[in-house]
Amino acid sequence: MNLKNAPIKSVVLVVAVIALSLLYSLMTNGGNGALKNVKNVSADGSTTVSSTSNVSLVGSTDKPVSMSSATIAKKTDHPKFVGPLLYQNSGVRATYQQVQQGQTLFDESCSSCHGAYASGTDRAPNLVGLGPATIQFWVSTGRMPLSNPIIQPIRKPVKFTQAQILDIVSFVASQAPGGVLIPNIKGVSSATLAEGASLFDINCAGCHTITGAGDALASGAYAPSLHQATPEQVAEAIRTGPANMPRFNPGVLTNAQVNSLVKYVTQGIQHPDNAGGWNLGGVGPVAEGFIGLLIGVGLLVLAAFWVGDRK
Repeated sequence: MNLKNAPIKSVVLVVAVIALSLLYSLMTNGGNGALKNVKNVSADGSTTVSSTSNVSLVGSTDKPVSMSSATIAKKTDHPKFVGPLLYQNSGVRATYQQVQQGQTLFDESCSSCHGAYASGTDRAPNLVGLGPATIQFWVSTGRMPLSNPIIQPIRKPVKFTQAQILDIVSFVASQAPGGVLIPNIKGVSSATLAEGASLFDINCAGCHTITGAGDALASGAYAPSLHQATPEQVAEAIRTGPANMPRFNPGVLTNAQVNSLVKYVTQGIQHPDNAGGWNLGGVGPVAEGFIGLLIGVGLLVLAAFWVGDRK
């Protein structure tokens, strides 16, 4: 045995072991959280997404492959991709491109509060599993993104286009199944306006007022005005119960009843038939009573003075 070369062989062996360990670590991305959620663009223009999700690539003979190992050409959908369902009773699923674009938009506008994977932080709640309807309602009404997370969100101009909103919805929905799908409101045209008025009086007027103008609630909260709500947003609010609003599931209000409520809000409240000729801003009987007293009592006082002067 040549003892002179033993130290050199030991050094070579140690270096080889270290090199193999580093190579294994890079191949498996083991323990390197910094590489999570990174998109790598290869020379052929394809994008490798390193985020993980409940959405998978499913083939006839392949096992489900997570998005972390999926490589897909830009502007095309992977033929094996199965996205989350978006709409109620339609079978419409998010595309791979929508999930990718939604992740980019979410990273830019939402992740600072809700976290990179929508799982929540100390500044904002977990969004995973809430469903497409919840996410679409908050974003489509301009209530999100929210600049100050400690105040009640208000309706404001929408930051995104409808396509971008669906992209964000697709990404959040891809994190986990569950929640409320975007309601199907195709039956609104054949819904009953009178039934909607009755249901609104029983379930909604107590907070939103009989004219839908909104009102103050306890602890500084308030019920918002319904005068700008779209049919889809009305249905989403009923099913998801945003903020202080109760959630009305199908066991409480059927889909047909929801359609009737949507019809009443978007027609009877937003476009009322003012038989009296003047709606007084649509803020309810208090304003009407005030105007009635002001004009009525004022005319009576003037009439009294006029009669008195004649005598």
